[in-house]
Amino acid sequence: MYSKCQYFSDARKLFNMMPQTDLVTWNGMISGYTHSGLMLEASRLFQDMISTSVKPDSITCANFLPSVAKQGNMKQGKEIHGYIVRHCVPLDVFLQSALTDVYFKCRNVEMAFKIFNQSTRTDVVMCTAMISGFVLNGMNSDALEIFRWLLKQKMRPNSLTVASVLPACAGLAALKFGKEVHGNILKHGFDRRCYVGSAIRDMYAKSERLDLAHRVLQRLTERDAVCWNSMITSYSHNGKPEEAVDLFRQMGMRGVKYDCVSISAGLSACANLPAFHYGKEIHSFMIRNVFSPDLFAESALIDMYAKCGNLDLARRVFDMMEEKNEVSWNIIISAYGNHGHLKESLVLFHEMLGNGILPDHVTFLGILSACGHAGAVDDGILYFRSMIEEYGILARLEHYACMVDLLGRIGHLHEALETIKSMPFSPDSGVWGTMLGACRLHGNVELAEEVSRYLFELAPQNSGYYILLSNILADAGKWGSVLKVRTLMKNREVQKVPGYSWIEVNNNTHMFVAADESHPESAKIYSLLNSLLQELRKEGYNPRTYLPMRPQTLGV
Repeated sequence: MYSKCQYFSDARKLFNMMPQTDLVTWNGMISGYTHSGLMLEASRLFQDMISTSVKPDSITCANFLPSVAKQGNMKQGKEIHGYIVRHCVPLDVFLQSALTDVYFKCRNVEMAFKIFNQSTRTDVVMCTAMISGFVLNGMNSDALEIFRWLLKQKMRPNSLTVASVLPACAGLAALKFGKEVHGNILKHGFDRRCYVGSAIRDMYAKSERLDLAHRVLQRLTERDAVCWNSMITSYSHNGKPEEAVDLFRQMGMRGVKYDCVSISAGLSACANLPAFHYGKEIHSFMIRNVFSPDLFAESALIDMYAKCGNLDLARRVFDMMEEKNEVSWNIIISAYGNHGHLKESLVLFHEMLGNGILPDHVTFLGILSACGHAGAVDDGILYFRSMIEEYGILARLEHYACMVDLLGRIGHLHEALETIKSMPFSPDSGVWGTMLGACRLHGNVELAEEVSRYLFELAPQNSGYYILLSNILADAGKWGSVLKVRTLMKNREVQKVPGYSWIEVNNNTHMFVAADESHPESAKIYSLLNSLLQELRKEGYNPRTYLPMRPQTLGV
């Protein structure tokens, strides 16, 4: 009773006072510690038990192994496995599942699969453990294979099984199979359980079907903070920050208590809009409700202020943090770099090193981006080499993209192209898109046409690349080539997706597209823009002009 009510000091006193302890009492204490996350206490008690006359059985080991898995202690996991083999502890399905869980969480997939293959009796519990383990290790195809095998064996998946397999569907973008699993869930009534509903919603969100994800959320009878947090994050990460902010508001109105994850998700959405006023409201809420310092929430707050253009407040939050980790350092370094303050970024980088925090690949992304904004080629090359040679960090696609951007900004287009060709992996559309942008900046039509061939193959439905190439050709007066690009778009049925921008004025967020005239004060806005353009011309600015790309103008 004391153990289940989490009065562990009382439970332990009573346990120590017992004149004789049997297997049941030992198992009860170990199970209580493990289920309450007191892994160190569970480990000590297990060692004490081994030294007594009471020997662990399959229930003891199955109860204790989750604590080993949570700590990722491979050495201890192997020791217990050895004890089980030496003392002929019966390997029932629960103990086998616990063992596979340990090996999966310690990244020893081969050993976990070996236990599964040697199992004399395999049921849905064992299969569920295998599916979860494969998903944890990014082996989504293997997880689906186990699920298919389970169905062929006429086993009936339980709610944990379907909740475990849905992330594999999302990881493989296997929306069709995910819908089939959803159908199975509805058939057996598992959708009433919150964690299953969350898994369905998460699968649809990661498959970029936010409409279906939102529908699932609306139908959930129980919506805890995890459900709301996951949905807010999904909207924010899928380019829908306005919907994310709206959902954050709804969460509070429904009486669901915000936690640090909610706050982080809400602030990230405000940063992506950007919505400075609402971000400040969330900050005020944190202060009023005396939120305990949380690294991720505070880091999200820094990011929000920086992306809303207020570096002073971002720095103030950073300086007031009681504890800083690599995430908070990376955010403030990137913030200064993105605002063109290379010197401050580098000062912060060296302060970070002085505080004993080693840089990671994200740190160098911030530094390289800062060098790009400042046009500091030599510094960029120096830090790129330092990352690889001094810190042993392998350059990723994003780092090469930064170097291409850096070289492209100052007109070193052929060096940028050589950088792409020297990459140890295939460049994606983002890298080639950066190169095409550099061609536009410096008016290199020939290279732009070469680069666009790669882009149209890698991202044939991305209208932005067609538009960008057309603008480059229009700048050069090559109207015949512009017509060919527009015809190619039409033949491939590529739809131009308008890009939106936001601006916050007097606590109101205004959204607009290029050449937008829907705003009630658009006449005043364009009048001001024209007067600013005249002032720029007086200062020597010479804007590039070309005919607007409209299908009717080009006869497409």
